[in-house]
Amino acid sequence: MYYLSANNGPQTGRRYELKNDVYVMGRHPDCHIVIDVGAVSRNHCQLVREGSDYYLEDLGSRNGTFLNDEPRKIDGRRKLKNGDQIRVCEVTFTFSADAQTPAAGTPLLDGAGVGTMLYDEVGAPTSTIMSKLDVTGSARGTVHVSASAEVKLAALIEITQNLSRALVLDEVLPQLLKGLFRIFVQADRGFIVLEEPGGKLVPRWVRIRREELSDSVRVSRTIIRHVMQSKEAILSADAASDQRFEMSQSIADFRIRSMMCAPLINAEGQAFGALQIDTLDQRQRFQQGDLELLATVATQAAIAITNAQMHEAALKQRELERDMKLAHEVQHGFLPEHPPQLAGYEFYDFYQPADQIGGDYYDYVEMPDGRVAIIVADVVGHGVAAALLMAKFSAEARFSLFSEPTPAAAVRRLNDRLDELNLQRFVTMILVVLDPKNHRATIVNAGHMAPLHRRANGQLEEPGEKLAGLPLGITGGISYEQLEVEIQPGDTLMLYTDGINESIDAKGEFFTIDRMRKMLKEHSGSPHELGTALIEEVRQFLGRAPQNDDMCLVCFGRT
Repeated sequence: MYYLSANNGPQTGRRYELKNDVYVMGRHPDCHIVIDVGAVSRNHCQLVREGSDYYLEDLGSRNGTFLNDEPRKIDGRRKLKNGDQIRVCEVTFTFSADAQTPAAGTPLLDGAGVGTMLYDEVGAPTSTIMSKLDVTGSARGTVHVSASAEVKLAALIEITQNLSRALVLDEVLPQLLKGLFRIFVQADRGFIVLEEPGGKLVPRWVRIRREELSDSVRVSRTIIRHVMQSKEAILSADAASDQRFEMSQSIADFRIRSMMCAPLINAEGQAFGALQIDTLDQRQRFQQGDLELLATVATQAAIAITNAQMHEAALKQRELERDMKLAHEVQHGFLPEHPPQLAGYEFYDFYQPADQIGGDYYDYVEMPDGRVAIIVADVVGHGVAAALLMAKFSAEARFSLFSEPTPAAAVRRLNDRLDELNLQRFVTMILVVLDPKNHRATIVNAGHMAPLHRRANGQLEEPGEKLAGLPLGITGGISYEQLEVEIQPGDTLMLYTDGINESIDAKGEFFTIDRMRKMLKEHSGSPHELGTALIEEVRQFLGRAPQNDDMCLVCFGRT
């Protein structure tokens, strides 16, 4: 198996497992390995697999690609070997390869996910465990090493140093097991087991000294569960005859004679895994001092695992934030760049998602005959799924408007198109088609709030409230009604989504449509003045309370 590890830069600590034939590296978001640094070219270089080897190739980048300490950038394809350093501008990566078939007598080091858990359950007969060691206080430094051999001390120092700078567990923890094998020369197996969120135990890192044991690694859940529940490190002089584990097939299969197992405990005192070392040699049993040493190493390993998991979570969060930022930019690309330029009319619009991306939508569609369609829509829910449906909705709405002779027919066609997707989501929409020649607006309502029509004399109307049809995407084959209203000088129509009227303040109270009606009756002015006044009133109403839903508002009127 081949890997590429980032040594510095935005992806510091990230390890890429190489399985495919081509991996493009560069600044473009579509690259397999994104290097978000200004001097890096959009498609800078690539790794290409030929047979069982990987080759490095520059893709005509501006600043070149460098290999190891060579002063000149690479030219053509260069075969990669284990430990090669790849430099892309100031960012470096390490290419590494794990041995697939070790020679006889050499230790076998396997990666994550190796091993088969045996779901063996036993009762609680009299145990022949030789020794126990409480490790619940290990985080406070109460477990000490009693062994004084120089090789043990040197290996322990090396293990501690490696763990203290651990950022990628798949690289550091195998070295931990290698160090333990230097300390415990009689060890035949060593492995680290972690508990997944669902409670499943998974052997993540395994080391085996004898090649004949490499075909299958069976781990006893009985022992691991016992150690994790008791939070005690245990030493069994002869695990094969230990009554506590006599039903464990994994022990019988490998004729384990002596075994040590220590829990991995986090800062909250919760056990989340275990570290085990065992041997088949009955003449080389582990001693009490060995158990104390293993418990100390397990304490350091638990801290390193926790820190690395936090580091990995931070990297994923940063990558997610970058993706969400890109999605935010893409979604805003679907929104109008500017309102229509119609003589005698003024437009105002406001859009603000609750998250970086949202499910609200508005658009202006200029028709060939001079009419303008104003759309305000809301996908049920918000976030990524709602934003993706809204992107589809945008294209289908324009297609339907240009394909049908009337607004009502266009909405029917749009509903059928969304229903065919069978997405189990629906969209509410208000469509207003404005004819600036005769100053009339045709309204079609698909399960949305009716527009607020403020007349020049302050009178407030809500046209289409009683003619609202079903939201889009619930069922196909239904018809929608349309009605016309006249737009007189000084009139303003306000289209909005429920993120405005259902805004919730710190007391849990809603802004309400009644408050919107009152504001429109008490205020006068242009569509821009009315729209900005409403948004400012909503913001004052919210105060420090967070925005709970996407907000969208479109106001237009005749000057």
